[in-house]
Amino acid sequence: MATKAIVGSKLGMTQIWDEDRKVVPVTVLQVEPVRVVSIKTPERDGYRALQVTFGRKKASKMTKPVAGQFATVDVEPGPRLVELRLDDVSEYSVGQELGVDILIEGGLIDVTAVSKGKGFAGVMKRHGFAGQRASHGAHKVHRAPGAIGACATPSRVFKGQRMPGRTGGEKVTTLNLEVVRTDSERNLLLIKGAVPGPKGGLVLVRNAAKAPAGKGA
Repeated sequence: MATKAIVGSKLGMTQIWDEDRKVVPVTVLQVEPVRVVSIKTPERDGYRALQVTFGRKKASKMTKPVAGQFATVDVEPGPRLVELRLDDVSEYSVGQELGVDILIEGGLIDVTAVSKGKGFAGVMKRHGFAGQRASHGAHKVHRAPGAIGACATPSRVFKGQRMPGRTGGEKVTTLNLEVVRTDSERNLLLIKGAVPGPKGGLVLVRNAAKAPAGKGA
């Protein structure tokens, strides 16, 4: 059950040492405090979520409908709106400010981001195909996918057939990553291991939905 969420940007990876003097690889996120602009409820919207913004942007540089959305609830405008889906929004209020300190060091989180785009790729790189034989009759088809459809019946290629194409650039969620450190003074969040997406990419962080008992952030 995700009850806490925050949004940040990926700065990159580094490493720190724990209490046992062991190296821990970490991903560093810049997590600016977010302001709650709107609260979505099942009765009115059909689902539960927080609509938040972060950063600063002049209302004069926005379209009137967007600027009016901030003015109506008396929340300082930000450059973009992000929706955080939660299972319980009863503890939040419009105008509330959320920072990185809502997460617990040592707790588990889920992160969601858009993965790095890899461009056009063949089936071996995109889907992990083993490839065809290197000899004995195989001629210039070593990395080809092979047959992709049936004969007269059904005379078409089935939907979802694994073929060459653009890979990456998809929304990816990684479960049960550990919060190594939170720095509320510098608005930094250190997460053990790798996080999807490029440097500067937007990352959604929420307490782990499938964490073992007592391990959630």
